[in-house]
Amino acid sequence: MKSLSVMEGDSVTLHTDTDTQRNDAVIEWMFGPENPDTVIAEINRANINHITDERFRDRVKMDSQTGSLTITNIRTTDSGLYKVEITTNPEAEKIFNVTVCALLPVPLIIRDTSQCSSSSGSSSVSKCSLLCSVLNVSHVTLSWYKGNSLISSIRASDLSISLSLPLEVEHQDKNTYSCVLNNNISNQTKHLDISQLCQPCAGTSEIILVLYTELIFFQLPGF
Repeated sequence: MKSLSVMEGDSVTLHTDTDTQRNDAVIEWMFGPENPDTVIAEINRANINHITDERFRDRVKMDSQTGSLTITNIRTTDSGLYKVEITTNPEAEKIFNVTVCALLPVPLIIRDTSQCSSSSGSSSVSKCSLLCSVLNVSHVTLSWYKGNSLISSIRASDLSISLSLPLEVEHQDKNTYSCVLNNNISNQTKHLDISQLCQPCAGTSEIILVLYTELIFFQLPGF
């Protein structure tokens, strides 16, 4: 069995690696998510190309000389097992395990403002809590990098889910950080702009001013 990974929307060719010019050759391609038992395309003795599955209509072509199968504008639902059988050469049977990876979204980095109210003392001023998130993804890894060094990561299961990965940095941190979403064949990167996202928490200055005013008022003579 040969395994292939391809991006959604791209094309892939499954090669038979044989010459089937004999007039009596019948070539069948079968497909199934877990068991390739449904015929999707065939070439018969008259060298006529038949596409027998509507899911692949206008997206599948067979090479009349080799019997190789090309799938264009491939979809995530095309992931699965593909098997070719050639009547004149039983030993030429092959099985391909094709994984179609969905186009990756760009990760979103946001400030975790809930940490402002939960922080106390100087920690709310010196620390900035962030979340990197992606929606409806599968078979991917979401990671935080400091420069070129991996800090943390989380992997999605086979199901389509949402992922979030936290990061805490100093407000004055001058290092470069990036959040990367990747699968087997591609990635999307979002760079962190600390100066833009890590402003002091809303209300911090006002709270300090009020506390300072009350302290002066409390210390005035005669009160």
